[in-house]
Amino acid sequence: MHTEHLQNVQPIRVMAGWLVAVAATSLVVFGFIVLGLMGDEAARDAGWAVLAVAVGFLVGGWFTGFRTLEAPILHGVAMGLTSLVVWALLNLVVSAAFGAAEWTGLTPAATVVVVLTQVIAAVAGCWLGVRRARVRTSELADSPAAGVRERGGPEP
Repeated sequence: MHTEHLQNVQPIRVMAGWLVAVAATSLVVFGFIVLGLMGDEAARDAGWAVLAVAVGFLVGGWFTGFRTLEAPILHGVAMGLTSLVVWALLNLVVSAAFGAAEWTGLTPAATVVVVLTQVIAAVAGCWLGVRRARVRTSELADSPAAGVRERGGPEP
């Protein structure tokens, strides 16, 4: 079954997965700070930050894939592109509100690494979520309770 079509991408599920990914990333960063792995040194924290983004977007991708069952690659890529759109909008708002010319928090190379990490982790998470949902669906179809419901018996 080929489900990788743009018509199978659901923007609401992409946004929901992206929000879960951002929340999970924030939780992982908080955990790293509590454990003392992240602090004030940007050079030391970069690797941990990329790991936090990877874990967060893997979770967000799994959340999305488990619910959509279609187009896991496109949903994951859309989650990464959503980050770019939100980042551009925040730059516009910050520059308009505070007069900042540019945001210098990330170098161009670091930005590419973070966005690629988001896309790869989200695609992997979506793929894992879709596979798990399909396995669960087949397990439920094979359960004895499914036969009772088909024969018109009581719901378990």
